[in-house]
Amino acid sequence: MSEIKETSQVIGLPLFSEEPKAFLTVSELTQIIKGTLERELDSFWVVGEVSNFRVPPSGHFYFTLKDEKSQISAVMFRRQGLNLSFQPENGMEVFCFGRVGVYPVRGDLQLYVENMEPKGRGALYLAFEQLKEKLAEEGLFAVERKRPLPFLPASIGIVTSLQGAALRDMLRILGDRFPDRRVVIRPVKVQGEGAAAEIAGGITELTRSGEVEVLIVARGGGSLEDLWAFNEEVVARAIFAACVPVISAVGHEIDFTIADFVADHRAPTPTAAAEMVVSRKADLTERIEELQSRLVREIQVRLDRERETWAGLARRLADPRRRLQESQMRLDELSLSLWRRFQDHLGRLKNRLNHGAGRLSSLSPLAVLERGYSIAHKMPEGVIVRDTAAIKIGDLLRITFARGKSLCRVEEKE
Repeated sequence: MSEIKETSQVIGLPLFSEEPKAFLTVSELTQIIKGTLERELDSFWVVGEVSNFRVPPSGHFYFTLKDEKSQISAVMFRRQGLNLSFQPENGMEVFCFGRVGVYPVRGDLQLYVENMEPKGRGALYLAFEQLKEKLAEEGLFAVERKRPLPFLPASIGIVTSLQGAALRDMLRILGDRFPDRRVVIRPVKVQGEGAAAEIAGGITELTRSGEVEVLIVARGGGSLEDLWAFNEEVVARAIFAACVPVISAVGHEIDFTIADFVADHRAPTPTAAAEMVVSRKADLTERIEELQSRLVREIQVRLDRERETWAGLARRLADPRRRLQESQMRLDELSLSLWRRFQDHLGRLKNRLNHGAGRLSSLSPLAVLERGYSIAHKMPEGVIVRDTAAIKIGDLLRITFARGKSLCRVEEKE
């Protein structure tokens, strides 16, 4: 076989040329195209609209990226997709960073996406809105499940960073208001990689320990990226599963996180959260003294009113001794009447008893025996004999008389 020339030199030769010919297989052709694209066209950003978005069990993202005139198939492998902070959707305009290649099996031109950002809105903002909508549909924000805060809890849990000023401010407030309250601190990372998992773990640990009656999840202010750990789904679900009321105190008053929506109460700042948990002791003491004074005044007014009422009744009240004598006489009359009625009723009961006893005596088998009859029992069975057919000569009989019994042996039957 003749030597094959360079592919670039033979591609354009006519089929029936006298020159030696080399034929490309389809696989070779797709590899040439693939290699040329990868060599000549480096990675780039491209903008377009997502359509036909689908995620098979492999976890890869398959979709079409299009504009008003053209479209191209695109794929984002699972490893890159896990790094996205939002979920792509059909109709969403996105910036895609990647490279163009050829899928050799089908010879399809395809965009291999390595990174993706939403157009117009930032990825974090979009992820925030998507998670907020998802959790709201599941009922995690429902008002009816929000729990009231306990009054003057004996123990307070705090999940936050040990280095932040937020913790110092909360401890100062709690110490000034009620220094005898027990505070349990669970230190966690509040931003950066792994912070969300630590925060969720701290919430679960403290609320399930049984050591706290209320929990504050807090950190100071910062950018959306700084506060992002409190927008993670794992933190939201840990707050939702907490068995004690939870106060979310993340950032400043203008900052809102997913944790704020799930928590039983939101505090605009960590300092405000500490103020929500316990009232100022001096204020409570003043309130108690005010209520005590009001109660004393109301009791005094009530006593004066009752004294006037009783004084009026005493003036209208007759001599109690006469009333007592009349009551005594009435009681005597009622007692005598009751005794007579009791005697009459007792007499009627005795008559009914005697009558019933007479009837019972007349029906008694003992009365029959008194008239000269007797009862024969076949021994040893003790069966009453009603017919001579039931006995035979030699049987032993027990004869019961009106008074006494005897044993007899049958000598003759008739």
